[in-house]
Amino acid sequence: MNYQESLEYLDSLSVFGVKLGLERIRHLASLMGDPQDRYNTIHVTGTNGKGSVSMLLAEVLHRSGIHAGLYTSPHLVSYTERMQVDGQPISEDEFAACATAVKKYTDQMIAEGLEPPTQFEVLTAMAFMFFSMKQVEYAVIEVGLGGLIDSTNIITPEICVITNVTMEHADKCGGTIEGIAHHKAGIIKNGVPVVTAAAGVPLEIIEETADEKNADLFVRGRDFDCEEVTANVQAQSLCFHSELLGVKSEKYKLKLLGEYQVENSALAVMTAHILHQSEPRITSETIARAMELAEWPGRFERMNIGGQQIVIDGAHNPAGMRVLRNSLDRYFPVEERVLLLGILRDKDVDAMLHLLVRANDTVIVTSPDSDRAKDPEKLAKMIHAQHVEVVRGRGEALKRALELADESRLLCVTGSLYLVGTIRQQLINIRADILKKEDA
Repeated sequence: MNYQESLEYLDSLSVFGVKLGLERIRHLASLMGDPQDRYNTIHVTGTNGKGSVSMLLAEVLHRSGIHAGLYTSPHLVSYTERMQVDGQPISEDEFAACATAVKKYTDQMIAEGLEPPTQFEVLTAMAFMFFSMKQVEYAVIEVGLGGLIDSTNIITPEICVITNVTMEHADKCGGTIEGIAHHKAGIIKNGVPVVTAAAGVPLEIIEETADEKNADLFVRGRDFDCEEVTANVQAQSLCFHSELLGVKSEKYKLKLLGEYQVENSALAVMTAHILHQSEPRITSETIARAMELAEWPGRFERMNIGGQQIVIDGAHNPAGMRVLRNSLDRYFPVEERVLLLGILRDKDVDAMLHLLVRANDTVIVTSPDSDRAKDPEKLAKMIHAQHVEVVRGRGEALKRALELADESRLLCVTGSLYLVGTIRQQLINIRADILKKEDA
């Protein structure tokens, strides 16, 4: 298959939907020779921040001279974003080659009368194969959903990270915060250390699981922490400390903005320090360098096109909206705002809107690039703001939002990564066109 054919193949697998369980992926990986066992791994789960933490850890490994892979989801624009080695995404040719190779094994499963793997299981198998082909030393693996019965949970990592636990995907993870916590804690393996920022009942469940698995547990606020020293719209200056590890005051700069990135970076730094005990190439200097250089598109990402200030953030649940609103209020406290908003219908839409939208906001409602998108007309009726418009086409919605912002108001694009990815690419294209005209 070429790249386009591989995408069509993956799209054909989406008809099977989400099927939790590890039987299919275990069998598929076994047929492939268990490529996930040929390198060290770091496993990351949590309700929010797991993508940022995964990226930061991959950056630490890379800046420490360690040949490292990164597997995340979803993507913003291209499937190739999901699999990276040393900061570079898989090429379209490599992606197609991995898809072709994995399809042979999925076809074998079907010929044996077994249930076909899901799209995410095939993607996970492709990532495991790709990292093996590239002979990485480490791979940072982000959980897709939950943890306990997520397709990635056939690895035995060097360390596990659980960012936080809030109500997300409750229908697939037990229906309660306790059920969700059990699913997140499901990545904990016997004797494998765990780093977490969870609190309350979820932390109690994680502690119980870690105790059962004889796994050392490191908790933010108890065993390590990080505080902001200074911050502006360019970067944050932070200070990490862990009495447990003998780290009294370790300062670093973080280009990623947002209060939640303080916590995410603390988790990554603590994890890196623990890994240092067995991997001396990781040092305080390489950690600081990684934090300063790390970029994560679509997560409180700032753009300036012409004179227009823009924030792009993939907040897609109440917890994400809360930290987005806090960050907007902090870094842009007086600016009037135009929101370009699209949300999936299976989210807690009422809570998200309550947390994000102010009475004096202007809101343009459109549809994310997903068959799970909430109808824009229905979404608009739920919004209480001074001005609300529905523009179904994403390109036209962006054009209208820019008109209303008119370089005098902040434009914020949010609600779903499926929307953010499309709009972000359109903004990049607009910026490129402006630069061409200036150079002409």
